[in-house]
Amino acid sequence: MEDTRSKQKNMMERLCFFIGDWNLEYKIPKSRFSEAATGTGTGTFSRALNDKYVYFDYSCSLTTGDGEAHGIFAWDQKAKVYRYWWFEDSGDFSEAAGDFIDDETLFLKWHDTSLIQTFKKIDGDKLVLKMESKTTRGKYELILEVMFTRKRDPEQESFRSFPDSWPSPA
Repeated sequence: MEDTRSKQKNMMERLCFFIGDWNLEYKIPKSRFSEAATGTGTGTFSRALNDKYVYFDYSCSLTTGDGEAHGIFAWDQKAKVYRYWWFEDSGDFSEAAGDFIDDETLFLKWHDTSLIQTFKKIDGDKLVLKMESKTTRGKYELILEVMFTRKRDPEQESFRSFPDSWPSPA
């Protein structure tokens, strides 16, 4: 049991970079999914439930309207993938799964769709989210790009790492 907890902890540590508050800048090209739009927002990634999950909450104001959503990241030890559940204020929800394709990029495939998404670390305070859709020709087209810029708060720096010790299993 301890080995499983340790493995899960190590896998969730890969998401440490996300932890904190972010300013968001949206660029949405016209596609079969939406009209072209731009906008801004704020988002927060936070650890939850004994560091087994990372929550992502955001709100945005786009030229096409406002929105809010809640996301949950987890490491699925059995399937050896990251799971991501997404819930929007519109009532829409979805699930994705994936893994890091390199040290800087989390790749996710959305279930029951042709959508893929990446979170890529640009530098110490920037992250870019890209969502793409497979075209009829088998290529991918960009349908969403969000630039994340970390809000600087020295008190939050200690929260970007996971604890060294874990509670013993009951």
